[in-house]
Amino acid sequence: MYNGKYIIPGLIVFLGLITFPFWYNIVAGAPYAKAKLPLPADQKECIEKAEFMRAEHMQILDEWRDKVVRDGARIYTASNGKQWAISLQNTCMKCHANKVEFCDKCHLQNSVSPYCWTCHLEPKGNQ
Repeated sequence: MYNGKYIIPGLIVFLGLITFPFWYNIVAGAPYAKAKLPLPADQKECIEKAEFMRAEHMQILDEWRDKVVRDGARIYTASNGKQWAISLQNTCMKCHANKVEFCDKCHLQNSVSPYCWTCHLEPKGNQ
């Protein structure tokens, strides 16, 4: 190979520099800690299981928006068969009323900027 004694070490250094953030996080990075988001004391359940809601809540909210706006549907049937009103303000925010303690805790940790509050009223907690 022409100038192989320069190219191969250069490629190794390049790959090392490009992959350094990944190797650093594996070796010295802090473990990811899930935010603890309990239900209020007066509530027994969410619309779905907590693991499902952590992963899929934005898809559920998008689906709800489309069903209400496009189809006029107002009832959501959960996987356990229980029916809930499709409403961010009256269903979700009934339990999760404190935006700073509930929404922002996970969204800031995961660097996510949801656009819910461009249309909906931002909850102010239990006021």
